[in-house]
Amino acid sequence: MTSTRTDRWLLLDGTANTRDLGGLPTSDGGTTLPGRILRSDNLQTLSDADVRRLVDEVRLREVIDLRTTAEVLLEGRGPLRAVPEVTHRHFSLLPERGHHTDVFAVEEADLPELPADWAESVLPRQVAERDEDEPPAVRSYLGYLAHRPDNVLGALRALAAGTDGAAVVHCAAGKDRTGVVVMFSLAVAGVPHEEIVADYALTAEVIEALVAKLAASPTYAEDMVTRGVAVHTPRAQTMDRLLALLDERHGGPVGWLTEHGFGPQEQAALHARLRG
Repeated sequence: MTSTRTDRWLLLDGTANTRDLGGLPTSDGGTTLPGRILRSDNLQTLSDADVRRLVDEVRLREVIDLRTTAEVLLEGRGPLRAVPEVTHRHFSLLPERGHHTDVFAVEEADLPELPADWAESVLPRQVAERDEDEPPAVRSYLGYLAHRPDNVLGALRALAAGTDGAAVVHCAAGKDRTGVVVMFSLAVAGVPHEEIVADYALTAEVIEALVAKLAASPTYAEDMVTRGVAVHTPRAQTMDRLLALLDERHGGPVGWLTEHGFGPQEQAALHARLRG
Protein backbone atom coordinates (compact mmCIF):
# COMPACT_ATOMS: atom_id res chain seq x y z
CA MET A 1 0.00 0.00 0.00
CA THR A 2 2.72 2.47 0.94
CA SER A 3 6.45 2.82 1.18
CA THR A 4 6.46 5.91 3.38
CA ARG A 5 9.75 5.72 5.29
CA THR A 6 10.18 6.49 8.97
CA ASP A 7 13.69 7.86 8.35
CA ARG A 8 12.11 10.90 6.73
CA TRP A 9 11.56 12.37 10.21
CA LEU A 10 13.87 15.21 11.22
CA LEU A 11 14.17 14.92 14.98
CA LEU A 12 14.56 18.39 16.48
CA ASP A 13 14.40 19.68 20.05
CA GLY A 14 11.79 22.30 19.25
CA THR A 15 9.35 20.56 16.89
CA ALA A 16 7.34 17.36 17.00
CA ASN A 17 6.28 16.97 13.37
CA THR A 18 9.12 17.83 10.99
CA ARG A 19 9.85 15.55 8.05
CA ASP A 20 11.41 15.64 4.60
CA LEU A 21 9.30 15.19 1.47
CA GLY A 22 12.17 13.32 -0.16
CA GLY A 23 12.21 9.58 -0.69
CA LEU A 24 8.60 9.15 -1.80
CA PRO A 25 7.94 7.00 -4.88
CA THR A 26 6.46 8.55 -7.99
CA SER A 27 4.15 7.10 -10.61
CA ASP A 28 6.92 7.04 -13.25
CA GLY A 29 9.21 4.87 -11.13
CA GLY A 30 11.28 7.69 -9.63
CA THR A 31 11.47 9.19 -6.16
CA THR A 32 11.26 12.67 -4.72
CA LEU A 33 14.57 14.23 -3.72
CA PRO A 34 15.49 14.83 -0.06
CA GLY A 35 16.69 18.19 1.15
CA ARG A 36 14.35 20.20 -1.08
CA ILE A 37 11.06 20.66 0.80
CA LEU A 38 10.32 19.92 4.45
CA ARG A 39 6.98 20.02 6.25
CA SER A 40 6.69 20.98 9.90
CA ASP A 41 4.71 22.20 12.86
CA ASN A 42 5.39 25.59 14.45
CA LEU A 43 9.06 26.66 14.48
CA GLN A 44 8.86 29.05 17.43
CA THR A 45 10.61 26.80 19.95
CA LEU A 46 13.61 25.64 17.93
CA SER A 47 16.76 25.32 20.01
CA ASP A 48 20.09 26.86 19.03
CA ALA A 49 21.22 23.38 17.98
CA ASP A 50 18.09 23.01 15.83
CA VAL A 51 18.81 26.29 14.06
CA ARG A 52 22.41 25.32 13.37
CA ARG A 53 21.34 21.94 12.04
CA LEU A 54 18.65 23.36 9.79
CA VAL A 55 20.79 26.17 8.39
CA ASP A 56 24.18 24.44 8.17
CA GLU A 57 23.33 20.77 7.55
CA VAL A 58 19.89 20.85 5.91
CA ARG A 59 20.73 24.17 4.22
CA LEU A 60 17.34 25.67 5.00
CA ARG A 61 16.91 28.89 3.08
CA GLU A 62 13.17 29.63 3.05
CA VAL A 63 10.26 29.37 5.48
CA ILE A 64 6.71 29.25 4.08
CA ASP A 65 4.43 30.12 7.00
CA LEU A 66 0.72 29.27 6.60
CA ARG A 67 -0.41 30.59 9.99
CA THR A 68 -2.76 33.53 10.40
CA THR A 69 -1.42 36.99 11.18
CA ALA A 70 -2.86 36.63 14.68
CA GLU A 71 -0.88 33.42 15.25
CA VAL A 72 2.33 35.01 14.02
CA LEU A 73 1.94 38.05 16.24
CA LEU A 74 0.86 36.11 19.32
CA GLU A 75 3.71 33.61 19.04
CA GLY A 76 6.31 36.30 18.36
CA ARG A 77 9.57 36.02 16.49
CA GLY A 78 10.95 32.53 16.09
CA PRO A 79 14.70 31.97 16.22
CA LEU A 80 15.00 31.53 12.46
CA ARG A 81 13.89 35.15 12.03
CA ALA A 82 17.35 36.20 13.23
CA VAL A 83 19.15 34.18 10.55
CA PRO A 84 19.98 36.37 7.53
CA GLU A 85 20.29 33.41 5.17
CA VAL A 86 16.66 32.40 5.73
CA THR A 87 13.80 34.19 3.97
CA HIS A 88 10.31 34.12 5.52
CA ARG A 89 7.11 34.20 3.47
CA HIS A 90 3.58 34.35 4.89
CA PHE A 91 0.48 32.88 3.22
CA SER A 92 -2.50 32.48 5.53
CA LEU A 93 -5.03 29.96 4.24
CA LEU A 94 -7.80 31.52 6.33
CA PRO A 95 -9.68 34.75 5.62
CA GLU A 96 -8.31 37.65 7.66
CA ARG A 97 -9.27 41.19 8.49
CA GLY A 98 -6.99 43.98 7.36
CA HIS A 99 -4.57 44.26 4.49
CA HIS A 100 -1.34 42.81 5.82
CA THR A 101 -0.93 40.05 3.26
CA ASP A 102 2.69 39.50 4.33
CA VAL A 103 3.28 40.02 8.04
CA PHE A 104 7.03 39.61 7.48
CA ALA A 105 7.13 42.57 5.11
CA VAL A 106 7.12 44.95 8.06
CA GLU A 107 8.15 44.79 11.68
CA GLU A 108 5.55 43.67 14.21
CA ALA A 109 5.78 47.05 15.93
CA ASP A 110 4.44 48.68 12.78
CA LEU A 111 1.30 46.57 12.67
CA PRO A 112 -1.98 47.77 14.18
CA GLU A 113 -3.28 46.20 17.37
CA LEU A 114 -5.25 43.00 16.96
CA PRO A 115 -9.04 43.46 16.93
CA ALA A 116 -10.94 42.68 20.11
CA ASP A 117 -12.24 39.44 18.63
CA TRP A 118 -8.83 38.32 17.37
CA ALA A 119 -9.21 34.93 19.07
CA GLU A 120 -11.79 33.89 16.48
CA SER A 121 -9.13 34.08 13.78
CA VAL A 122 -6.41 32.03 15.48
CA LEU A 123 -7.66 28.57 14.56
CA PRO A 124 -11.10 29.05 12.99
CA ARG A 125 -12.75 26.10 11.30
CA GLN A 126 -13.22 27.85 7.99
CA VAL A 127 -15.35 25.64 5.77
CA ALA A 128 -16.75 25.66 2.28
CA GLU A 129 -20.38 26.78 2.05
CA ARG A 130 -21.52 23.64 0.31
CA ASP A 131 -20.58 20.01 1.00
CA GLU A 132 -22.51 19.91 4.28
CA ASP A 133 -22.47 16.12 4.18
CA GLU A 134 -18.66 15.92 4.12
CA PRO A 135 -16.61 15.30 7.30
CA PRO A 136 -15.57 18.50 9.13
CA ALA A 137 -11.88 18.22 8.21
CA VAL A 138 -12.69 17.73 4.53
CA ARG A 139 -14.95 20.78 4.62
CA SER A 140 -12.16 22.78 6.24
CA TYR A 141 -9.72 21.83 3.52
CA LEU A 142 -12.25 22.68 0.83
CA GLY A 143 -12.66 25.99 2.65
CA TYR A 144 -8.97 26.80 2.14
CA LEU A 145 -9.41 26.23 -1.58
CA ALA A 146 -12.64 28.20 -1.78
CA HIS A 147 -11.62 31.20 0.33
CA ARG A 148 -7.84 31.53 -0.12
CA PRO A 149 -6.87 30.01 -3.46
CA ASP A 150 -4.56 33.01 -3.90
CA ASN A 151 -2.45 32.01 -0.94
CA VAL A 152 -2.51 28.30 -1.75
CA LEU A 153 -1.02 29.26 -5.10
CA GLY A 154 1.30 31.81 -3.49
CA ALA A 155 2.79 29.16 -1.22
CA LEU A 156 3.28 26.78 -4.13
CA ARG A 157 4.86 29.51 -6.24
CA ALA A 158 7.28 30.28 -3.44
CA LEU A 159 8.24 26.61 -3.27
CA ALA A 160 8.58 26.37 -7.05
CA ALA A 161 10.81 29.44 -7.19
CA GLY A 162 13.15 28.21 -4.48
CA THR A 163 16.86 28.49 -5.14
CA ASP A 164 19.61 26.24 -3.80
CA GLY A 165 18.88 24.85 -0.39
CA ALA A 166 15.74 23.66 1.33
CA ALA A 167 12.37 25.23 2.09
CA VAL A 168 10.06 24.34 4.96
CA VAL A 169 6.30 24.79 4.81
CA HIS A 170 4.56 24.89 8.18
CA CYS A 171 1.53 26.00 10.15
CA ALA A 172 0.78 25.34 13.84
CA ALA A 173 0.54 21.54 13.89
CA GLY A 174 1.90 20.88 10.41
CA LYS A 175 -1.01 18.65 9.44
CA ASP A 176 -4.04 20.56 8.06
CA ARG A 177 -2.98 23.72 6.26
CA THR A 178 0.47 22.28 5.65
CA GLY A 179 -1.12 19.01 4.56
CA VAL A 180 -3.08 20.70 1.78
CA VAL A 181 -0.10 22.60 0.37
CA VAL A 182 2.06 19.47 0.60
CA MET A 183 -0.65 17.44 -1.15
CA PHE A 184 -0.51 19.74 -4.17
CA SER A 185 3.30 19.74 -4.17
CA LEU A 186 3.50 15.96 -4.13
CA ALA A 187 0.79 15.60 -6.77
CA VAL A 188 2.71 17.89 -9.12
CA ALA A 189 5.85 15.84 -8.47
CA GLY A 190 4.01 12.72 -9.60
CA VAL A 191 3.56 11.06 -6.21
CA PRO A 192 0.51 8.75 -6.41
CA HIS A 193 -2.58 9.34 -4.30
CA GLU A 194 -1.97 6.48 -1.87
CA GLU A 195 1.47 7.85 -1.00
CA ILE A 196 0.08 11.36 -0.49
CA VAL A 197 -2.52 9.90 1.84
CA ALA A 198 0.12 7.93 3.74
CA ASP A 199 2.34 10.98 4.19
CA TYR A 200 -0.62 12.98 5.50
CA ALA A 201 -1.59 10.26 7.98
CA LEU A 202 1.99 9.89 9.23
CA THR A 203 1.43 12.81 11.62
CA ALA A 204 -0.76 10.47 13.69
CA GLU A 205 2.44 8.76 14.87
CA VAL A 206 3.51 11.90 16.74
CA ILE A 207 0.12 13.40 17.59
CA GLU A 208 0.41 13.08 21.37
CA ALA A 209 3.77 14.88 21.46
CA LEU A 210 2.45 17.44 18.98
CA VAL A 211 -0.67 18.23 21.01
CA ALA A 212 1.40 18.46 24.20
CA LYS A 213 3.76 20.91 22.53
CA LEU A 214 0.95 23.15 21.28
CA ALA A 215 -0.86 22.95 24.63
CA ALA A 216 2.20 24.53 26.24
CA SER A 217 1.62 27.69 24.18
CA PRO A 218 -1.03 30.16 25.39
CA THR A 219 -1.96 30.73 21.75
CA TYR A 220 -3.11 27.14 21.22
CA ALA A 221 -3.66 25.74 24.73
CA GLU A 222 -7.43 26.14 24.87
CA ASP A 223 -7.98 24.60 21.46
CA MET A 224 -5.77 21.64 22.35
CA VAL A 225 -7.43 20.97 25.71
CA THR A 226 -11.06 21.43 24.71
CA ARG A 227 -10.95 19.28 21.59
CA GLY A 228 -8.75 16.38 22.71
CA VAL A 229 -6.07 14.28 21.02
CA ALA A 230 -8.49 12.09 19.08
CA VAL A 231 -10.09 15.07 17.35
CA HIS A 232 -6.68 16.42 16.31
CA THR A 233 -5.45 13.09 14.93
CA PRO A 234 -5.31 13.08 11.11
CA ARG A 235 -7.02 10.16 9.40
CA ALA A 236 -6.14 8.69 6.04
CA GLN A 237 -9.80 8.83 4.99
CA THR A 238 -9.74 12.63 5.18
CA MET A 239 -7.01 13.14 2.59
CA ASP A 240 -8.34 10.25 0.52
CA ARG A 241 -11.73 11.96 0.36
CA LEU A 242 -10.23 15.34 -0.53
CA LEU A 243 -8.29 13.77 -3.39
CA ALA A 244 -11.42 11.95 -4.57
CA LEU A 245 -13.37 15.21 -4.67
CA LEU A 246 -10.58 16.95 -6.59
CA ASP A 247 -10.61 14.06 -9.05
CA GLU A 248 -14.38 14.28 -9.51
CA ARG A 249 -14.56 18.05 -9.84
CA HIS A 250 -11.26 19.08 -11.41
CA GLY A 251 -9.58 16.00 -12.79
CA GLY A 252 -7.26 15.86 -9.79
CA PRO A 253 -5.06 18.29 -7.82
CA VAL A 254 -3.13 19.30 -10.93
CA GLY A 255 -6.40 20.06 -12.67
CA TRP A 256 -7.43 22.36 -9.81
CA LEU A 257 -4.10 24.16 -10.07
CA THR A 258 -4.42 24.59 -13.83
CA GLU A 259 -7.94 25.98 -13.50
CA HIS A 260 -6.69 28.54 -10.98
CA GLY A 261 -3.80 29.82 -13.05
CA PHE A 262 -0.92 27.64 -11.86
CA GLY A 263 -0.04 26.53 -15.35
CA PRO A 264 2.41 24.18 -17.06
CA GLN A 265 5.52 26.34 -16.55
CA GLU A 266 4.94 26.75 -12.83
CA GLN A 267 4.02 23.10 -12.50
CA ALA A 268 7.28 22.17 -14.23
CA ALA A 269 9.24 24.39 -11.84
CA LEU A 270 7.60 22.81 -8.79
CA HIS A 271 8.13 19.35 -10.29
CA ALA A 272 11.81 20.14 -10.73
CA ARG A 273 12.06 21.35 -7.14
CA LEU A 274 11.13 17.91 -5.84
CA ARG A 275 12.49 15.77 -8.66
CA GLY A 276 15.58 17.56 -9.94
